[in-house]
Amino acid sequence: MKIGEVSLLTNDVIRLADFYKKLLETDNDSNDEVHQTIISEETMLTIYNDGTEKNNQNQNICLAFTVDDIESEYKKVLALGAEIIEPPTKRPWGAVNMSFYDPDNNIIYLRSFSE
Repeated sequence: MKIGEVSLLTNDVIRLADFYKKLLETDNDSNDEVHQTIISEETMLTIYNDGTEKNNQNQNICLAFTVDDIESEYKKVLALGAEIIEPPTKRPWGAVNMSFYDPDNNIIYLRSFSE
């Protein structure tokens, strides 16, 4: 069994999808206000408005992305205006992690592993 999709439920698909398109440097050529697929390879990342009101207090889930250059990604996240939880920090096991909130207050981790 594989995870087929991670979907972020939101009140504002356009705003959240635009943030992830910039963060992930991708474009899906969509302005759909109800559902957008941001990543379609491997496990999909979608942004979806199911018609219910969201409180944006997502405290039990986070997304983690592995990146090659954590410092350049950190600068990109700052330029996007995201609230930083923790700047890039070296972990005892060798990874460098950072975390921030997306526009709906989902916690996002970026991580880089030394070679």
